[in-house]
Amino acid sequence: MSLRLLLGLILAVGLCGPLQAKTITGTASVIDGDTIDIHGSRIRLHAIDAIESRQRCKLPNGKLWNCGKDASFALADKIGRAPVSCEVTDIDRYKRFVAICRQNGEDLNAWLVRNGWAVAYRRYGRDYVPQEDAARKQQAGIWASDFMMPWDWRRR
Repeated sequence: MSLRLLLGLILAVGLCGPLQAKTITGTASVIDGDTIDIHGSRIRLHAIDAIESRQRCKLPNGKLWNCGKDASFALADKIGRAPVSCEVTDIDRYKRFVAICRQNGEDLNAWLVRNGWAVAYRRYGRDYVPQEDAARKQQAGIWASDFMMPWDWRRR
């Protein structure tokens, strides 16, 4: 291989990195409230953190409910079998794509937070703080109960 060809390949790879304008589109399967799979690609939803699947929340009457499972079910019901399009922003430490996902133009990350099934994950972005504030004010989803933030629940 000539030096010129090798340098050209290195330059091309550098200019066309793996995340540049990468979009994953197709029918999604819900893994949990903030992770989906499209054609074998695991996708973590950008800047949100959903209640964990095994996590429970406590209603004002003291009753515990499976809010984590309900978050997953809410996302699954929302997307159904219609195609989802995800704009990749990063790859996380678990080798999942991190993305903003949309269906028919609607930001699903925002939808989850606005409906109280996830919180804004400020550690990774402040994109969805207004939606969280609105959900808290309306006591939507998990905000109608006592719950532990998902990152704290995972740590314990």
